[in-house]
Amino acid sequence: MPAKKTSQRKKIVLLDSHAILHRAYHAMPDFASSNGEPTGALYGIATMIFSIIKELKPDYVVAAFDLPKPTYRHEAYADYKAGRRKTDDELIKQINRSRDLFAAFQIPIYEKEGYEADDVLGTLAKQLKDEFDVIIASGDMDTLQLVDDDRVKVYTLKKGIKDTILYDEKAVIDRFGFKPVQIPDYKGLRGDASDNIIGVAGIGEKTATDLIVNFGTVEGIYKALEKNNLEKFKKAGIKERIVGLLKENQEEAEFSKMLATIQCDVPVKFEAPEKTWFTTINPEKIKELFRELEFRSLLVRVDSIFGEASAENLMEATVEDVDPEKLGEAKIMVWLLNSTIANPTLEDIYIVAKTKNFDEAYQKLLAEIQKKELEFVFEKIEKPLIPVIREMERNGVKLDIDFLKKLSEEYHFDLDKIQKEIWQDTGHEFNINSPSQMAEVLFDKLGLSYKGMRKTATGKFSTKEDVLQKLAEENPIAEKILEYRELQKLLSTYIDNFPLLIGEDGRLHATFLQTGTTTGRMSSNNPNLQNIPVGSERGQRIRNAFTVETGKKMLALDYSQFELRIAAFLSGEEKLIEIFKNGLDIHTAVAAEVFGVSLSEVTKEMRRQAKVINFGMLYGMGINALRQNLKTDRKSAQEFYNKYFLVYAELSKYLEKVKVEAAARGYTKTLFGRRRYFDGFNSSLPFIRAQAERMAINAPIQGTQADIIKMAMKQVDNFLHEKKLKDQVKLILQIHDEVIYEVDEKIVDEVAEQIKKIMEGVVTMEQTGGVPIVVEHKKGESWGGLK
Repeated sequence: MPAKKTSQRKKIVLLDSHAILHRAYHAMPDFASSNGEPTGALYGIATMIFSIIKELKPDYVVAAFDLPKPTYRHEAYADYKAGRRKTDDELIKQINRSRDLFAAFQIPIYEKEGYEADDVLGTLAKQLKDEFDVIIASGDMDTLQLVDDDRVKVYTLKKGIKDTILYDEKAVIDRFGFKPVQIPDYKGLRGDASDNIIGVAGIGEKTATDLIVNFGTVEGIYKALEKNNLEKFKKAGIKERIVGLLKENQEEAEFSKMLATIQCDVPVKFEAPEKTWFTTINPEKIKELFRELEFRSLLVRVDSIFGEASAENLMEATVEDVDPEKLGEAKIMVWLLNSTIANPTLEDIYIVAKTKNFDEAYQKLLAEIQKKELEFVFEKIEKPLIPVIREMERNGVKLDIDFLKKLSEEYHFDLDKIQKEIWQDTGHEFNINSPSQMAEVLFDKLGLSYKGMRKTATGKFSTKEDVLQKLAEENPIAEKILEYRELQKLLSTYIDNFPLLIGEDGRLHATFLQTGTTTGRMSSNNPNLQNIPVGSERGQRIRNAFTVETGKKMLALDYSQFELRIAAFLSGEEKLIEIFKNGLDIHTAVAAEVFGVSLSEVTKEMRRQAKVINFGMLYGMGINALRQNLKTDRKSAQEFYNKYFLVYAELSKYLEKVKVEAAARGYTKTLFGRRRYFDGFNSSLPFIRAQAERMAINAPIQGTQADIIKMAMKQVDNFLHEKKLKDQVKLILQIHDEVIYEVDEKIVDEVAEQIKKIMEGVVTMEQTGGVPIVVEHKKGESWGGLK
């Protein structure tokens, strides 16, 4: 239950439903249930409701809705919000479905035709602020104008759906430099691109702020102009050009302010419920809807948040009274039966098995594993690997803290230097980490542009990495911003963060998640050691911090061109198989075939193009992506694509077969029977279905790769046990195709050859159609120094 408040005033939260749903829709991945229903925005608003319960502890909650018909603003200004893109069908479905979610949470809905949700919120806030502490929960900053001292606050999203902030009047003033009631005046001058409010052309963020701080309101500005009080403008630092703009655009400023002002006289009236909101909730209704929407991670939160209110409905078993070994096995079975359920919970086990008894659930899952022919994957690959992974986590990897400290000092120096260069090049200081300030500098002040540029859902131009890369072709400032962002990422995520995570033994003990992906691959967190950067020299240097104890060597073994070899034998493409059998360079050999030249005549550019399509083929690369990567025109890319699959016709047939079977069955299979399930084939959106097709192409290849390296890890572990080498050879990392050991330097060469042989022999030549599996190994004092 929410904690009791010392104040006599009760607290009410007003939900700006559409704004939160829009924000969640664009912030969340394209979630969908197994029947294809889009759910990302619904997941987002459910998450926000839980945050509201935990952080705000309200007595009452209501939701305000927009209705589809035009409002009085549209009647006054036909182009109001004209710049906005048409709402996606997937979002419309979730807006409609959200009514079911509010019903499950016992949240009443307020709406009025001809008015926006903001106006309904403003009206309710005005009615209630004398009696209640009012908090408006929104994803839209427009509602900040409703803030009134401590009586009306706004709880809004800073970033994504979890990073929130609570604004009272002081917080609004700290952010903008003026009071909440002056926000419409500010927009009357600055305009608002997201709503197509024009404001006064030529007046930017800073000038609008200066005008409001010095003159108070739009009316105050024009009163001073009417009195010809130009000295006041001069003292405020307002240039003659701006004064001229103000004189020429009075009607625009006043009209824009009207459009930006939230109305507080909508004909709606709050009806106080007889009971406080929290006591009316039936957690089982929420859980029933969450099961339907497949919000498995939120199901657990229902019980934890509502506590005693749902005690009688709790599952019979808890994690504490379930055998940990059996629990781990059951989680793996759930994941194998439905690969979309990564890192399953006890609740997931019960949901999938459709029982609240753990022993019964375990047996039902085991029977389903046998029914779906997953016994080999479960019994021979995943189950034996559990103790190997736990041991790898206990071993950890040694970190050179002194090296990281020196790297931190160097990179922070570089970061400060680049920041000053950016400020110098742009002519003023600004927050480089702020996308909105960055967009204003790049697009408004510097006037940069790129082909196909468009605004985001918030009305701003994007400053994402791909945008900056396009801009960098024309202006070096974008290149510096990219460099700044890379440095900041390296420092915050890795260099400055790793020392905080080291154990008492001086080693970093990450968590390796056996069921962490949909593909069968392992993942890692706390921290993610499978994502250490390799794309730049600065990123690669971080690997030098991963080292070994005195008298040891780091030994890394990885499968060579693993996915291409797997693609060759899964497809039965004889031309590719022969290339590998003959020990040729795959990219050179493919280039020779496609371009119709001898191996000796293949140029570097030919090999590069062959490499692009070789790897692109594995991930379902389309013509447009191929064109971009080949750096050519669409016609040439299409011709190259056609020639490639004409030469490798069996590979083309195999990839098409995978797509067709995945669409029909809803899953793909690896060489050993592992299944990967896909929701996207049920989507009504073409780009979601196309994405599912691309992922399906790669799934059998990447899944087979995961199966083989997992079996290799177990077989190597068996060998080390048999030879009593566990103290001298310790598994410390697994990075997809690669395993890394810390080995006594006296035996490292001998052990390297033995492990290499084991890894290469996991699958037989009969299974690979004669394609040899090749493992390469390197050794050194650190991860970055392997040779």
